Amino acid sequence: MAREELHSIVVPMYNEREVALTFLERATAALSALPAYEIIVVDDGSTDGTWEILDSARAAYPNLRLIRFSRNFGHQTAITAGIDAARGDTVTVIDADLQDPPELIPKMVEKWREGADIVFAVRRARRGESLFKKATAAAFYRLMRSLAAVDIPLDSGDFRLMSRRTADALISMRERSRFIRGLVAWLGFQRAYVHYDREERAAGRTKYPLGKMLRLAADGIVSFSLRPLQLAALFGALSALIGFGVIVYAIVERLRGGDVVPGWTSLMVAVLFMGGVQLLSLAILGEYVGRIYDEVRGRPLYVVHERVGFDDEDGARD
Repeated sequence: MAREELHSIVVPMYNEREVALTFLERATAALSALPAYEIIVVDDGSTDGTWEILDSARAAYPNLRLIRFSRNFGHQTAITAGIDAARGDTVTVIDADLQDPPELIPKMVEKWREGADIVFAVRRARRGESLFKKATAAAFYRLMRSLAAVDIPLDSGDFRLMSRRTADALISMRERSRFIRGLVAWLGFQRAYVHYDREERAAGRTKYPLGKMLRLAADGIVSFSLRPLQLAALFGALSALIGFGVIVYAIVERLRGGDVVPGWTSLMVAVLFMGGVQLLSLAILGEYVGRIYDEVRGRPLYVVHERVGFDDEDGARD
């Protein structure tokens, strides 16, 4: 007799006490149509009582599994920990803020049953978000497509379903600077898509302000493209060309007897331009060197403080 399907839902949470129970209620109702499921919530070092709320909810939600980090390790790392612990035939990642509807998961499972290894949830609309955020998000996806050799579907986030073999392949990739969207897209496999309208956050505040969004964008670009280094080389060549042009200009003006302060213009142009190019090039190079240093140190991606609802609730370090 064939084994019953098991579907794992991975939910990273950080200071989500306002929406934690609402999410569990909606997710459980949506997942009741599936043969069997588990909800794996990774508490990413919350300080607002999210963990206590989740722990108390286990009596009402027997399919709930909990992982608690020793501190905040970041959203992408929390997703990684959840995927590491998932046992299902499919693994679906979804945030707890209810902007992405858990009611869409059964439809994604149907796409998997039809043969897809990765089912991307693609946003048709983004309600409740500022024009600036919509514009920068659209620009980021298009920039990634032009810079990186990975095909990330436009307007898709971390909300996606993966088959078991896709999840296992992702687990094998242990790089420190995590950009899950790029890693999943890099894997290839058979794809399918479901479209939806993204809602406003149900409660609480976004955990991805502008600074974190820029950091995530940098992770994506630097992790999947050498183009920034190539651009630095281009700037170096351009600065040399401009410097040569300034030399030609200075010689021509000297021969014409032009009324210019001797050496001032060429000196200032050369110093300012070359200094800017050098600093930019060093910053780009430093970004790559810093990531190499992170990889060489070999520290664990995360440290688990407590595991609840699993067979091994020993709080082991992963």
